[in-house]
Amino acid sequence: MSYSKVFSGDLPELTYEIIKYFQNDISTLHSCILVNRLWCRLAIPLLWKNPFSFRTRNYNFIEIYLHNLNNDLKSRLNEYKINDNSLPLNTLFNYPRLLKYLNTFNIDSCVEIWFEVAVRTSKPGNRYFLKDLSSYSVSDFKRLINISLFKIFIENEVNLRTLEIEIPNIYSSKYLNYILEIILQNTNFIHNIRNLNLYIIKSSNVSDDNINNEYELIENRVSQIINLHQNTKKILLSNDNIPLFQSLLLSKHSNCSNTLNTIIFYYANLNGMINLDKIFKQLNVLESVHIIYCYSLNTRFIQQIINLTKPIKLKSLFINDLSQVDKSLPLLIQKYGDYLENFGFVLGDLSQKQQLGELIIKYCKNIKFIDFYEFESNHQIITNYIENIRQNLNYLSIKIVYEDPNGNGERSSTLLQNLGQTLPSKLEYLSLTLRIKENDFRVFLENSQNIFINKLKIMQDDSYSNILHCIKEYIMKEKRVNYLAISNHRGDDLYFFKDEVKEFNLYNIKVLNFYDLALAYNAYNLVRKID
Repeated sequence: MSYSKVFSGDLPELTYEIIKYFQNDISTLHSCILVNRLWCRLAIPLLWKNPFSFRTRNYNFIEIYLHNLNNDLKSRLNEYKINDNSLPLNTLFNYPRLLKYLNTFNIDSCVEIWFEVAVRTSKPGNRYFLKDLSSYSVSDFKRLINISLFKIFIENEVNLRTLEIEIPNIYSSKYLNYILEIILQNTNFIHNIRNLNLYIIKSSNVSDDNINNEYELIENRVSQIINLHQNTKKILLSNDNIPLFQSLLLSKHSNCSNTLNTIIFYYANLNGMINLDKIFKQLNVLESVHIIYCYSLNTRFIQQIINLTKPIKLKSLFINDLSQVDKSLPLLIQKYGDYLENFGFVLGDLSQKQQLGELIIKYCKNIKFIDFYEFESNHQIITNYIENIRQNLNYLSIKIVYEDPNGNGERSSTLLQNLGQTLPSKLEYLSLTLRIKENDFRVFLENSQNIFINKLKIMQDDSYSNILHCIKEYIMKEKRVNYLAISNHRGDDLYFFKDEVKEFNLYNIKVLNFYDLALAYNAYNLVRKID
């Protein structure tokens, strides 16, 4: 009886756990919807909890959201003379209420793509055709869609788990001020959010007064939202906005001391960061600190961290230039090495790299992610790092840039020949950006035959056709990866060669867009996934 119930779908809890396993696999979730009513009811919430973060070719979900417009917003939309049949008449679920995760920049990006694909390129008679486009402001129309979506979510009393206010650069904040104003007018929208995450990155050299004024208004509204919200768990400090966040952390009106558990310094100007000891003393539930390629990471700032009376858990350290922290780095690694999980560096001379390698091997036993971004690197340093920390290593990125464009890539050759023997038996993610010769790549694949890599990303200097047959022989037929992305510097992406993609699919290997995979697993996005 139990056996038959499992396979007939009569156990919703068990079925949900199975379907939940595919929560990031959009095509499989769409297939689950077609199985039966139970599977549909269980899969739909997973598809709609965070639709703006899915990178697909179909953005029709925006149309489905717009079905929930109130009469006032519908009237405003009608001013643009959209065809009467453009919006769906009925929907099976209240899709807005299924939303759990919202990122302001992702909404803007999806509306941009939806507009270009579904509206601007449509012809008369199509359901998304926008009549007399030239007589209306395109910007005003996009702003209306962005604002309408937020109003729909607020009116449907969405129970968000996470709200991310993100500005990757100041030029991408066209509609954010309008959205922040709406949030401040509807404060109930943020009271129950578990995670309010802030990713505000300001371009440091902006001469446009209008843009600077816009940013200042954003800062003021974000400050108000932080003070209204009682559960801010994660803050990212970037570029020159550190004084804003520093004042918020020390503010008597902020509840950050009892909620903030993650601080990320990302490409930040740390010269303006003072009173670290005072700030960290009052953060009662702080769980992790992450330093990612900050240009002004220097001995002065490092010394403040070393001298903290209340030690922090430094879990990420990515360094642009080892020479800036040459003297203080050994003390930092000795004090916080046990906490360090994510690590990478770019510049430094051979002796600095060797010293750092010895420190990492000696004090850092919990490294999970390592990022090598080098100029004509010494392969022995890389392989030595990996061999000694591979116990917990799960994410590995190696990028070697050649200063001599006519160089023959001998160091890449030696690295590849030795890399297969030093990797752990299983990796979640491996990224290789090298000059790859076929014979060297074959040696790498032969030496790593017992290694399983969930996501493999390769950027080849030249055409990747010379290594593709090796990948098919050693990886595809052996089913040694689940996801694969390959490209070269000319922009040839395996993802767009449909016959090749179908061949890999026959072996249950999914070919992904190279840049989507690259963005998903860079240092910034890896850290921001921390909950």
